[in-house]
Amino acid sequence: MKKSWAGLALAWQFLTIIPIPSRVIPEMPPSTFAVALRWFPLVGFLLGLGLVAIDRVLGQIFAPLVLNLVILSLYVWVTGGLHQDGLADTVDALAGGNSPEQRLEIFRDSHIGAIGVTGLVFSLGLRYAGLMALPGGVRELALLCMPAVGRWSMVVGVWRAVYPRPDGLAASFIRHSSWVDILVASIVVGSGVSALFGPVAAVAVLSVGCLLIRSYAWWISRKIGGITGDILGSINEGVEIVFVLCAPMLFLLG
Repeated sequence: MKKSWAGLALAWQFLTIIPIPSRVIPEMPPSTFAVALRWFPLVGFLLGLGLVAIDRVLGQIFAPLVLNLVILSLYVWVTGGLHQDGLADTVDALAGGNSPEQRLEIFRDSHIGAIGVTGLVFSLGLRYAGLMALPGGVRELALLCMPAVGRWSMVVGVWRAVYPRPDGLAASFIRHSSWVDILVASIVVGSGVSALFGPVAAVAVLSVGCLLIRSYAWWISRKIGGITGDILGSINEGVEIVFVLCAPMLFLLG
């Protein structure tokens, strides 16, 4: 029980900027990083609940054009912009490097290039358009599940991955992950999607998601020499966008 709580606390700290009182966080051995992966989707569902609450409250005040922009802004803020930064860095590295070594060097650069900014604008624009296009009966379901599916995708992305640098923010997660962590995270997100969208939709999300994520992880590992935290951020962003765009179809499957 203590180990599970430590993993959940670590996942919350890593994925949000909302602090947890230090007195309730136990000592965390390296194995805790693997346990934390299991709870990534749960943290996502908690974030999704927050988005639904914000949508209900502010929906009484703002028009949809403004409401969706406010929701996206708050979502990026509460997650510290971590995944957006990872997406921008990944786009810059892929566009500007000709070898794994050059691409890793670009990842180390704290500045974002023009191509990275362009990729970030497109990703936020697609998500905004997806939210605008959601039918009323699907909107809350999509807002609730989107963060969970995105964080589950990162867990799938670390499976059998190699971290290409001596250390880094995501190194401990990648190096201590196991198939048990993937299984637990998949059960958590699959159960949630099944309850909200139906079992057929859940099977579609897990199966198609795994295929796309593992294909991307294999391809980008050849480009970079492994998987970094920035790449995991790009996986989260891409999967969240695809999920929002496909949510109406998932609703029909259910």
